[in-house]
Formats: sequence, C-alpha cells, structure tokens
Amino acid sequence: MEKIVIIGSNHAGTAATNTILDNYPDKEVVVYDKNSNISFLGCGMALWIGEQIHSGDGLFYASPDGLQEKGAAIHMQADVTGVDLDNKKLTIRHTDGTETEDSYDKLILATGSIPHTLPVSGFDLENIQMVKLYQNAQEVIEKIRNKDYKKVAVLGGGYIGIELAEAFRRLDKEVILLDMVDHILNVYFDTPFSDKMKEVMEEKGIRFALGEKVEAFIGDQKVEGVRTDKGEYEADMVICCIGFRPNSDLLKDKLETYRNGAYLVNKKQQTSHPDVFAIGDCATVYDNARQRPNYIALATNAVRSGIVAAHNACGTEIESLGVQGSSALQIYGYNLVCTGMTVEAAEREGVDVLYTDFTDTQKPAFMEVENPEVKIRIVYRKSDRVVVGAQLGSFYDVSAQINLFSLAIQKGVTIDEIALLDIFFMPHFNQPYNYITMAAITAE
Repeated sequence: MEKIVIIGSNHAGTAATNTILDNYPDKEVVVYDKNSNISFLGCGMALWIGEQIHSGDGLFYASPDGLQEKGAAIHMQADVTGVDLDNKKLTIRHTDGTETEDSYDKLILATGSIPHTLPVSGFDLENIQMVKLYQNAQEVIEKIRNKDYKKVAVLGGGYIGIELAEAFRRLDKEVILLDMVDHILNVYFDTPFSDKMKEVMEEKGIRFALGEKVEAFIGDQKVEGVRTDKGEYEADMVICCIGFRPNSDLLKDKLETYRNGAYLVNKKQQTSHPDVFAIGDCATVYDNARQRPNYIALATNAVRSGIVAAHNACGTEIESLGVQGSSALQIYGYNLVCTGMTVEAAEREGVDVLYTDFTDTQKPAFMEVENPEVKIRIVYRKSDRVVVGAQLGSFYDVSAQINLFSLAIQKGVTIDEIALLDIFFMPHFNQPYNYITMAAITAE
C-alpha cells in the first residue's frame, strides 16, 4: 500500500488528509504535527478575545481523533526534524525527547507559517504577546480576565492587528495601534478604503501611531511601553502581529523556494522534487491577477491547495485554477472586501493599470429602509482592460459581490464586459443602475 506522509495538520494538512481518506482507500495516510491541536480558525481569535463569542471551542472543525477514526495515523506533538529526500526517510522528535524514523512514498509539506518577531531590545519582557495559535489566544484571555490591564498596544495594521484592536477596545481597554507604514491594511486596500476604516475605529476611541518604527520595548521584567522613532507609548500589554514568514526551514536548502522562503510549487502543488508537495502557508500559489507565483497566506487558499496536492499525490492529475487573494474584514459593522491587486500594489509590480470609482446607496432612494452607501473601486490593466482587482466598502453587507470580481479576474473578464453584465434589479436588493454597472460604464 502506497504511504503518504503529511507534515502539519492545520487547514491545508487537514484538507489533504480528508481528501485522501475520502477518495483513496488504497492509500496509507500518516500525519505528524508538533502542535497539540488541529484546524484552529485563527480568524475567530479576535471574536473570542473580544467576547463576541463566549468560547474558543467552536473555532475547531476537525480533531485528531476524528481523522484517526477515518483511517489516518495521527501523531501529535511530533516534530519532524529531518527529511532524507534520496531515501524517503523522516526523523521525528517526540515530546519525551525520543527520536523515531519513518518512511514515505509521497510527502506533503503543510508546515504553515511563523510569526515575525522584532529584533529590538525588550522583546523578551513579560506581556508581549504573540497571536497565532489557540494557546496564544488562551494565554491572552487568561491574563486579561485575571489582571488589571488598562492599556494595550497592538503592533501591526494588517487584518489581525485591526481585529484585535477592536477586540480590546470592546473590553474597554485603551488601545493604540502602531505600524511602520503610514496607512492601515496597505496590503489589501488603497487609502480611500483603509482611511474610512481608520475613521470608523477612531470614532470608537482607538488611537493610531502610523509611519512609526518600533525601536525598543520599555519596562523592568514586565512591559510598560513602546518606544518608536517618533515617540513613546504606555502599554500594560503589547500584542505583536506584524506578519508571518513561511515555515520552510525543514527543506529550504533542498527544494526550490520563492523570494520569501516559501516552497515554490507548480499548479499541482508539486515542489522541485516530484514526490514532494507543499501546501498552505509554507508554499506559493499561482496568482491570477499578477499572472505568476505569489505568496498569499489565507485559510481558503490553504484548503484548496490541500485538496489539489492530495489528488496529485494519489495519482489523479489536476491543476489549481489559481487564486485572487479574496478577503474581507468587518469592524464595528463596517465591511471591507477585496480581491486581486490594489492600485498601489500594481504600481509596485510595475503593472500599468487604470481604475474606476463609484459611490451610491445600495437600494433606490424611495425605499424607506436603512440604505447605506457603497463605495467600489475596480482596477484593470491599461493594455487590455482586463480586470485585475476590486475593493468595496460599506456598512451594508457587500461581501458576496467580491466573488463576482474574483471569478472575473480568474477568467480574464474586461471592464467593458462588466459594464454590460446582466445584473438583476429589484428594489428590495439594489438599483437599476447599480454601483457595479455604473463604475464600469464610467471607466476611462
């Protein structure tokens, strides 16, 4: 029986394991993970910390026991420390300090990502908290409940930082968010969209220190503040969420890697070694907007990559359709959704783009109901007018609209085709000349 070993069992690894178990009963599946749990939905961490949900139990959708019952051999708290690619052998270190060996026919790497740390003085002070694992959230919640923390500094203006700033403010903490970039959410949104979110957060009492570089953490044993190149800020707790790097140390010197160290894979999730696949946050994906491999660490991408790799490892050749990096954020009821490239990202990439903006209410003015404004931006290449990105912001739930633009990017749809797209109209839902159509019609 062919043996497939999977290293790592969060979103990508769990998806790969289930795919093999559900479709290939003739395969032996062995999973190693150095953590004590699997499938933790880190995107729900802020909801748990901010007491919008009352328990973290629902943030798991799979368990080691469940996968074992389906037929996999699951080894938790087992750290794979070495891989012999020539002889297809593994070395595993266990929590009791013992080492064992195993073999494989096909190997799937699902080792995820590791949070960045700051190489500045004081980083080892107590109450400087990392936020990625279930255990991290658990520790923060226990401290917040049992101690009198009044001032929280959040480092990082990406999705996790923004969500956690809201979470701590909901607990009535004084919150300041710091980032070395001069606007929040810079990877995902252009400034007209991110600035609106900042405004919403400021109205709720969250302070910002943007365009400032952290130089040191202040304190004696416990953190008391953060020093930047422009000032000092008091803090009883610091939440560090300044991004992640691929956890690819295991085979980074033996397999081809992307510029940030992620395993470089083809559309089958296959690495430079034909019997080794890489999935999730440790690997690249094919970016349809940029038309090249890219690193986009999202749970949705991880799940799809796990499915694709599992089939290919079992002999069924399928290719990924590529991704657009679609994502969304809701803070204090304000929604931001995006896919593909921003205008700023296109400029960094050297892609010549145009964009069209439009703002209107969701429903006709005669509808006597709550009727928030929606702002939309569609980004398209100047050369062939193909859509490469979209962003929407509103207090109305516009999240479903981004799926349309995700598919448009995947299929190479032009802005002119969007202008003539058959979009239904009913007053309960939208306007006859809706903001999508109007943005496209008024495009340059």
